[in-house]
Amino acid sequence: MPSRPRFSARLKLALSYAGFLFVAGAAMLAVIWVFVLRWLTDQDADAVRRSGEFPADGVLIVLGPSRAAVMRDFVPAAATVIVFLLVFGLVGGWILAGRMLAPLDRIADAARLAAGGSLSHRIRMEGRVDEFRDVADEFDTMLGQLESHVAEQRRFAANASHELRTPLAVTKSLLDLARRDPAHDREELLERLHAANTRAIELTEALLLLSRSDGRHVPREHVDLSLLAEEAAETLLPSAERRGVGLDVTGGTAHTVGSAELLLRMVTNLVQNAVAHNLPTGGTVTVHTASQDGASVLRVENTGPPLPPELVPTLTEPFQRGTERVRTDDHAGVGLGLAIVHSIVRAHDGTLDLTPRPTGGLVVTVRLPGTP
Repeated sequence: MPSRPRFSARLKLALSYAGFLFVAGAAMLAVIWVFVLRWLTDQDADAVRRSGEFPADGVLIVLGPSRAAVMRDFVPAAATVIVFLLVFGLVGGWILAGRMLAPLDRIADAARLAAGGSLSHRIRMEGRVDEFRDVADEFDTMLGQLESHVAEQRRFAANASHELRTPLAVTKSLLDLARRDPAHDREELLERLHAANTRAIELTEALLLLSRSDGRHVPREHVDLSLLAEEAAETLLPSAERRGVGLDVTGGTAHTVGSAELLLRMVTNLVQNAVAHNLPTGGTVTVHTASQDGASVLRVENTGPPLPPELVPTLTEPFQRGTERVRTDDHAGVGLGLAIVHSIVRAHDGTLDLTPRPTGGLVVTVRLPGTP
């Protein structure tokens, strides 16, 4: 289907300027016609003298040029002025529209580059602040967020592929070993296969939970973080006792609104992380809940080895296990615990703060919007 002729915004603005000048000029000439020309007579002063017709009192009234004479001179001049205004409006409007729309060309170029996959380009418009500058700055901000998001997704996909490949590769090696050596210890092979399969399932479930918690459309219901903390502590108490870690829950009620399932996973991950990354013996974990300044606060503090300051900001990234943090068991985890916590906190419009303790260990503080 053939497309309709396209008129650019610059041409439309130029025609608008020319039309405005044309209408303004025509209105001015109409005013001259109404308020000036209508007072002229049909005869001029010379014609009266030649006719010899004088008033009864003998006084000759000197008149100006007649209406016909003025029209002969006025109409061509008026037409010339109208044409000049039309041409001047078109040319001037075209130039002015080009200058006014120049920032849009830069924004369009940046949009085309972004559509082609180049998210690193920025407009960086100079000059005084106006509507075009605001649009350009917002566009630059959007490109920065998109670039960061795409880079994070690519890094996440690469890490997820690597992490999923490890248990699958282990499973393949064990199956190859069983095929080559049928006399190998069957119970040992089954146990190692079970461990590899369990790790793959845990990783897959964590990835699914992380994907779901990244969305902002979470169920909204009234939740008390203190009850979730007690439930998580009760669930993980046997694990803490096996590791010789003391687990204590303190504080009062902390009401918020959100998904009880996701918030329970958030608290469980924090407590489990604190128990796992602790001292070999004599460690402690303290879970505290409170309502402060209109916010519901959850604080999980654990003992442990000192953490390098440069390591702390990376702990919420997917598959960042904190290799310098000491574990008391052989289970390395899937590296998604704090990443899931961070995602759940963001989905509930909260904040997550990680602070290393001077004597070793970590303090994790979650702030969520409170409710009465």
